[in-house]
Amino acid sequence: MTAVDHWRQMIIAEHAQTDRIRGPRPSDHWTQYARNFKDDPHRSGDEMVDELRARILPADTLIDAGAGGGRLALPLALSCRWVYAVEPSPSMCDVLRETADEHGIENVSIAQEGWVESSVEPADVVLSSHVVYVIQEIEPFVRKMESHARRLVLAVLFEAPPQAQMADLWRLVHGEERLRLPCLPEFLPVLGELGIEPTITELEPRLQGGFGTFDEARETLVRRLYVKPETEEMARLDRDLENSLEETDGEWRIKGSRPLRPCIVAWEPTG
Repeated sequence: MTAVDHWRQMIIAEHAQTDRIRGPRPSDHWTQYARNFKDDPHRSGDEMVDELRARILPADTLIDAGAGGGRLALPLALSCRWVYAVEPSPSMCDVLRETADEHGIENVSIAQEGWVESSVEPADVVLSSHVVYVIQEIEPFVRKMESHARRLVLAVLFEAPPQAQMADLWRLVHGEERLRLPCLPEFLPVLGELGIEPTITELEPRLQGGFGTFDEARETLVRRLYVKPETEEMARLDRDLENSLEETDGEWRIKGSRPLRPCIVAWEPTG
């Protein structure tokens, strides 16, 4: 099996498991989560923003393929000529527009569409951050990144599956192993098959965001684990949740949560 085929099969299997547990797929998966991706474009001390900004020139144009709520697109817009934010989720686009308006950032245009289907013009730099995990047809996605980048292609991925911290809870609630999505170890062989030789920059590992209260943790986990009210799955979650969470420095987290290391995968377009 090729690396591209392996990537596709991992996503198909994970999506099939998710659809079986969750039920019908919502039209906009991010509706309940979009506001969690709102951030201050002028923030300092963000290692990822600083690393990306160091690679972008003031005269550059940038495409952010899968821009989400603008956590990277908007701070990077402060350091380059123009940003084209491509994002299919309506709720994410709403957050991006709202944040740009609040901070008076005008050198950003938004295309509410998927990356492969988009009609955006090429730019100096093409970035995609934490998007490819769910891109089933990875080859056309990467090929379009290459064809639309004049100078540099940047992909940001975790070195381990982003949903790994909930694997034990998933097993406890649903009685089966949580299938994982592909991440950096699967992405690099895909690039190799496509004739791409990138450089990898490893950033400091970091814990995923915690929860402010126990009740907030429960509410969020109910959604992320696709647990329905008044079911045996809900009973199992409630029975074991206190033993599965811990409070540290005022934040609730899943016990045993491990920091995830983000990596920047960079290459010059071969076209």
